[in-house]
Amino acid sequence: MTVEEFEKFYAAAVGRLTGQLYLMLGDRHEAQDVVQEAFVKAWSRRGQLDRHGNPEAWIRVVAWRLAVSRWRGRRRTDDAWRRHGAPLQAPGPEPGMVVLVSALRELTPKQRRVMTLHYVCDLTVEQIAAETGMACSTVKTHLVRGRVALAHLLPDPYAEESPGAGAS
Repeated sequence: MTVEEFEKFYAAAVGRLTGQLYLMLGDRHEAQDVVQEAFVKAWSRRGQLDRHGNPEAWIRVVAWRLAVSRWRGRRRTDDAWRRHGAPLQAPGPEPGMVVLVSALRELTPKQRRVMTLHYVCDLTVEQIAAETGMACSTVKTHLVRGRVALAHLLPDPYAEESPGAGAS
């Protein structure tokens, strides 16, 4: 099956197969996931799909097997939790962390990435440049602009309360 033939086959069959797996599984998102994963597997075998005679049936069988495999994995996980007890409850994020994450969301994605790499991962400007593919000067620019933006978005931890604040 050529690339063009596979693309036509995909366009014609993906909706039908997803609908069929949805009916079999009862979960639309799971059906979409396993059908897509089956098509990914088929892509690497597209030269052999013609030999199978019915590529749509092949995709359906692979998708079904993927779903069954996922069920087995979930069942093993559930059994393990039952044997060993539920995980310890992790504490929720601290209020300061919620404020910080909210402020970081206001930055551009590049500024957010550079700020995190520098201040959380403790990377140098040169290391950030190597990891991101940016020039060192660009990394520095994002750091400066990110700090300026965060200064306006985050409360100053050293600011004193005004004299009448908090008094009722």
